[in-house]
Amino acid sequence: MSRQDIDTCIRQTLERYFQDLDGEPPRGVHEMIVSAAEKPMLEVVMARAEGNQSRAAEWLGINRNTLRRKLLDHGLAS
Repeated sequence: MSRQDIDTCIRQTLERYFQDLDGEPPRGVHEMIVSAAEKPMLEVVMARAEGNQSRAAEWLGINRNTLRRKLLDHGLAS
């Protein structure tokens, strides 16, 4: 899957979201999208890194402490 495929998927999902609102104003769109994408991303990366947080943080391009906080935020910390 390419970056363009991911972009298309996000765009289509957002368009459906706005249609489903049926005129109601959206709220918290940024947090909704970030949260929806972040948890499965963390789950997959941690599985691929075999639970190694240092390796996962490097792959994600974030600090290990940031990864640890995100894992806790999503209930993924062991």
